[in-house]
Amino acid sequence: MIRILRWGLPVLLAAAGVVFLLLGGEYNGGIGVMLLGIALIVWIFNGMARLSVISRGDREREQAAREQYSRTGRWPGDADEER
Repeated sequence: MIRILRWGLPVLLAAAGVVFLLLGGEYNGGIGVMLLGIALIVWIFNGMARLSVISRGDREREQAAREQYSRTGRWPGDADEER
């Protein structure tokens, strides 16, 4: 369902916009441009939502690393160096 929303809706809106542009006329052209703009907005919004979900995982990993540093005094992945 998400894939349909993410890709299908913008493609459907853009295709309808192109059809209205090809029909010609001032009214149809305006509707076509509007539909193309809406398709672009939906595509951008979906991209931003996807980036938000991806960055949430990064924030969770960073928080876990900070908690480990607070407990042990070392960052995860640091080599144990003996001095």
